[in-house]
Amino acid sequence: MAALLVTELVANAAKHTGCTWIAVAVRRKPSSVWVGVRDSSGELPALMTPAHEAESGYGLGLVAALAQRWGVECAPRGKWVWFELRVEAT
Repeated sequence: MAALLVTELVANAAKHTGCTWIAVAVRRKPSSVWVGVRDSSGELPALMTPAHEAESGYGLGLVAALAQRWGVECAPRGKWVWFELRVEAT
């Protein structure tokens, strides 16, 4: 599931920001994994409700539906869009 969600966030950054770079970071916590996608755009993403027959606009909705938590944090030059997923302790 993490691969699907990070793909959605990277695709959103590539399609909507016009940035020349995108970074992905992953942090393992005791009971979750945090994944962040950073770009150099200060424009914040918007959760949309696409039309029934729309072919795009579902990315953040998918993240919101499948992740335990997600959010956006402004960075000095750009932003992080992130999500957390629960994982089994090893």
